[in-house]
Amino acid sequence: MNLAELKFDDKGLIPAIVQDAQSKEVLTLAYMNKESLEKTIETRETWFYSRSRQELWHKGATSGNTQTLIDLRYDCDSDALVVLVDPSGPACHKGVYTCFSDSLLSEDEVSAKDDRFAIISRLESLIAEREAEMPEKSYTTYLFDKGVDKILKKVGEEAGEVIIAAKNRDPEELKWEVADLLFHLLVLLREQKLPLDEVLAVLEERHTK
Repeated sequence: MNLAELKFDDKGLIPAIVQDAQSKEVLTLAYMNKESLEKTIETRETWFYSRSRQELWHKGATSGNTQTLIDLRYDCDSDALVVLVDPSGPACHKGVYTCFSDSLLSEDEVSAKDDRFAIISRLESLIAEREAEMPEKSYTTYLFDKGVDKILKKVGEEAGEVIIAAKNRDPEELKWEVADLLFHLLVLLREQKLPLDEVLAVLEERHTK
């Protein structure tokens, strides 16, 4: 699509929903004009237009929390954008992973709508949040700080523990060890910048064959 075909509003702006390309978490809602959109495409980092300051701003120019552009999509009416990014830190000015961290619903109401695999999505988002915020005393922070070798070591250790628990026919121990293995695999996927969706797509392709 030609940028000229996009429908900017009467102020020359178009809403841009910024989404983590891996976890699919919505990080923020900002606005772009034609110039900031062009700079985003050119630099492969997000640029927006500040309606309050009436100027362009480069996300992360001051904080260092830049967002690397992965994909840039437009809706069926050509008047809104979804910007898929790889964030290098928190998206919110409050220093948290996403600007949409609060809910109008209670935790029980949200949980009631979850399916049986929803914990995987929530865990994937939490791991992404930990990588962005790197809170002290967090085990996930520790893993990211130590790097891929430590993460791989833990994956190997947990895989071994799963084997031992299964050989011992110990279902109670097995469920804990499998949970540990799944967690560390999700951390590994995040470190490798490989979305879980791509793994699931492989399973789906194999199943349909």
